[in-house]
Amino acid sequence: MAIRPRVYIAASLLSLAAAGGTRGAVGDSAPDHLVLTYRFQTRAAPAKAYASVVDVAHWWSSDHTYSGNARNLAMTARAGGCWCETWNGGSVQHMTVLLAMPGKLLRLSGGLGPLQGAALAATLTFELKPAAAGSEVTVSYVVGGFIGGGLDKIAPGVDGVLGAQLQRLGRLIDTGSAEEAAKKS
Repeated sequence: MAIRPRVYIAASLLSLAAAGGTRGAVGDSAPDHLVLTYRFQTRAAPAKAYASVVDVAHWWSSDHTYSGNARNLAMTARAGGCWCETWNGGSVQHMTVLLAMPGKLLRLSGGLGPLQGAALAATLTFELKPAAAGSEVTVSYVVGGFIGGGLDKIAPGVDGVLGAQLQRLGRLIDTGSAEEAAKKS
């Protein structure tokens, strides 16, 4: 299936604007910047939680990939490494690894989804600390620069998409699966 980047970006912006998922992480936003912060507890030790973060193919949703299949995602967790997606007919570098300290900190640079096509600088940081029952994970996404319409206008959508991915990450860390458990009626 051929992907048309302009169609994908337009569709992604629409899905960002309409996205559900975790809300309330927007710490600050204006036309030229956006700061999102998330915190969650996990029963896993920091080393296991970090390994799950790096295993992006198992927690990122296929709905938010260029190829339509999260199995095409991979991350090389070392400075200069790539969070990339490769499929028959294309590839994309989603982010570049800036800092990798297994079990403690992972920092990446890049605009996710439609943010990649704008004049932006963005940093995504995963900080893991030991907690009484496992780990506390703090994730921040700081974006600055220009995007038509302003970052403050798309902040709720970016929050919704990233928040939903982080919920999937939390489930993967604690249960071994990013998918929601089937609800019993």
